[in-house]
Amino acid sequence: MTTFDAASPEPGSHEPIKPSATRVLRQFRVVFNAVKTHFQQVEKQAGIGGAQVWALSVVQAHPGIGVGELARAMDIHQSTASNLVKSLVSRQLLRTSRDAEDRRAVCLSVSEAGQAVLASAPVPFAGVLPDALQALDDATLARLDKDLERLIKVLGGDDAAAQTPLAPL
Repeated sequence: MTTFDAASPEPGSHEPIKPSATRVLRQFRVVFNAVKTHFQQVEKQAGIGGAQVWALSVVQAHPGIGVGELARAMDIHQSTASNLVKSLVSRQLLRTSRDAEDRRAVCLSVSEAGQAVLASAPVPFAGVLPDALQALDDATLARLDKDLERLIKVLGGDDAAAQTPLAPL
């Protein structure tokens, strides 16, 4: 029977994780767990997912907003916003109407049921990570941006994922 010794790598594996990498990994775990805990709390209290709550809150703040504008406000792909809207309309949390001037354009508004959901949802509606990032100074955000860009390159991350909400739809 083989036992794992942190000082020597397992056969076929890379070197053991450096202490500095372990510290950063732990920090990522703290961040991910904070985000996950918030989304679980949102779902428990509001009965819908975090991205749906965020979409409702954007529409409540901007009655008559269109799907494209909602996508831009949430920094998500338009098809993702469209799927959020379809789900919220089917649950009768959002209402749609046609623009009086441009009959092709759909205007969104929050229903009474949607307002009740928002009243029960914990804040911040956009999620704890966007809220925390917004609270950071520009110099810190610039460093994070540069360092995370490098990490994403090493990971071989897919740029298309940048416009996918963290909260499950």
